[in-house]
Amino acid sequence: MRFPEPPVTPRTGPRPLVIAGAIAIISVALFAASLTFGWLGPDVGRGGSFCEEARNALVKQPANTFSNLGFVVAGLAAAWHVSRRGSGTMSASLGTAYAVVVVLLGPGSAAMHASQSAIGGHLDVYSMYLLASFVMAYAAARLLALPAAGFAGLFAASLGVCTIAEFTSADVPVVMTAGNAVFAVLLLAGLVMEIVLRTRGTNRLDVRWGFASVATLLAAFAIWNTGKDGGPLCEPQSLLQPHAVWHVLDAVAAWLLFRYYVSARP
Repeated sequence: MRFPEPPVTPRTGPRPLVIAGAIAIISVALFAASLTFGWLGPDVGRGGSFCEEARNALVKQPANTFSNLGFVVAGLAAAWHVSRRGSGTMSASLGTAYAVVVVLLGPGSAAMHASQSAIGGHLDVYSMYLLASFVMAYAAARLLALPAAGFAGLFAASLGVCTIAEFTSADVPVVMTAGNAVFAVLLLAGLVMEIVLRTRGTNRLDVRWGFASVATLLAAFAIWNTGKDGGPLCEPQSLLQPHAVWHVLDAVAAWLLFRYYVSARP
């Protein structure tokens, strides 16, 4: 099966929701156990530049930690949609994979903000890399009419590039790190390819969902910049943190992107 014009996928039954639900339970349980038993390692201040003051408690940054539940909810909602309403022209397996990727963003990001450890920091960015790699690979596979193996190869290659960037020490203006820069580039590349697909007339998806996702992500990015240490909205001891709002808006953007992917029209 090739990506440009596969048949519309009908609802598939409970399997996608069961898979995403199991991943959610397992990943959240592992996060809780890792935090409880210190498996994530010592506090090295990772993520400490996002304003919220670290508490002398099991969860260092409560607002920035628990706001990540939004990703779990968004991922489960996507899986429910695949199970009950189908996944449009996206295959059910890819729809389920996307739901799982969004679910993993929650405990991945929470691991950093709860522990401020080096391992938690890597889990945070790799959960981001999974999403950005999916967005880029799915757009490129449809644009180039690649089979599923082509999507998998692009996805793996993208993660390889992200890994190199993650362990490259560089201060990048605005986005702070090389890894964040690659994350942004992958998302931008996916957006550009979606536009090309639209102009070619091979994209039958409802662009209103796409516009809403991009607008939400841009608003989230603007708030992300205000949520750094010394930012105009930074109040370290407050439980209303700009970075927590960034998490919630990103979860909304991920859900809107899913609705774009499954919005096939005749």
